[in-house]
Amino acid sequence: MAVTTTLTWIGDKHFVGIDSGNHSVVLSGQADGIGVKPSEMLLIALAACSSVDVVEILEKKRLKLSLLEVITTGERNPEPPWAYQKIHVKYRLGGSGLTDKAVAQAIDLSQEKYCSVAATVRGVAQITTEYEILPEK
Repeated sequence: MAVTTTLTWIGDKHFVGIDSGNHSVVLSGQADGIGVKPSEMLLIALAACSSVDVVEILEKKRLKLSLLEVITTGERNPEPPWAYQKIHVKYRLGGSGLTDKAVAQAIDLSQEKYCSVAATVRGVAQITTEYEILPEK
């Protein structure tokens, strides 16, 4: 299955990326730029990819989420090309009826079976996960 994206330079170190569905995102190679740094976009992509899976798996278990926040932290090599060595993904979830077993299973299935970004990154970086189920209000 082939997927095509387009990246267009808009000046300085700023770019607009367009996906196969014609959705766009601004990226920047500058620390004080107008867009997301490409290397940090990888962490966001990993979190988003896995989150889609977690939401779908928990829905199939008939568990309702009221909150899902994913905090991703990466440790990079100090030398070029500064590849990520370790990535830690922390899921914060809220909702009725969430159990440790259901949440842990959803995260494991995402990371080990379904998330294409995790499958791609895993060959280069060690990915670790944790989760926190927040009390209902």
